[in-house]
Amino acid sequence: MNILVTGANGQLGNEIQLVSKQSKDHYIFTDVCEGYTKLDITNLEDIRKMVHDNNVECIINCAAWTNVDKAETAGEIVELLNAVAPENLAKAMKEVGGLLVHVSTDYVFGGDPYNTPCKEDMKGTPTGVYGLTKLHGEEKIQATGVNHIILRTAWLYSEFGHNFVKTMINLTATKPQLKVVFDQCGTPTYAGDLAEAIFDIVENRKYEGNNGIYHFSNEGVCSWYDFTIKIAELAGNTACDILPCHSDEFPSPVKRPAYSVLDKTKIKEAFGIKIPYWVDSLKKCMKGLQEQDKQ
Repeated sequence: MNILVTGANGQLGNEIQLVSKQSKDHYIFTDVCEGYTKLDITNLEDIRKMVHDNNVECIINCAAWTNVDKAETAGEIVELLNAVAPENLAKAMKEVGGLLVHVSTDYVFGGDPYNTPCKEDMKGTPTGVYGLTKLHGEEKIQATGVNHIILRTAWLYSEFGHNFVKTMINLTATKPQLKVVFDQCGTPTYAGDLAEAIFDIVENRKYEGNNGIYHFSNEGVCSWYDFTIKIAELAGNTACDILPCHSDEFPSPVKRPAYSVLDKTKIKEAFGIKIPYWVDSLKKCMKGLQEQDKQ
């Protein structure tokens, strides 16, 4: 099977590049930056041509507008990338009877004060443009009738790109004191684990008869404060005094979800996927980062 990956240079895209090396399928990696096949996912005709020329039967969409704060003022581009582009990919796959695997977010929740893990069928209540456009993307994909797997994830980090883990390793190494919010709870997700899950579903054709929305994050629950404490501990950054604080101490254009822990019962039952505990995955990632530093 020929599989097209969009947003290949992002955190998840890079991890999929790694896991795909063991595949019997053929992967085509696209992105807007140098070193990748170019594809404008906002242009349906461009996608159709790529699909036709390469006999693409599956698209894994890792591309998105992900800057939550800037989404509030960026204008139409956010809806274009997060809703129209996924719809284009869905239409192209629908026309050839293919599969679309699409990555969404816990930010589709947040407006309602949930205090139990969010299930897939709970009403989306996004509080900002980012979450709203990602919810629109999900709805547009479903409306096309394409075979689809939509995976909502949260708090993504990896050895690649910019992310919270790398930022906190740096800050806890260089600052004597740091305040981190404790009133936003969720689950960190190692992009390598999400890539493995996507690979398993696609490689082993587990998607057949399993259309729908699924949740994937690592196991467990923590606040951003807890996450930072563990990052600093594993990095050996003991000199920094890390203090818990409230969200309102860091004014933001967006109200972030206070509790967006994702219930993963459905994905585990449907696909037989084992999901690692967040601390174990964090250790794995930080070991990878330390090995990078040695090179």
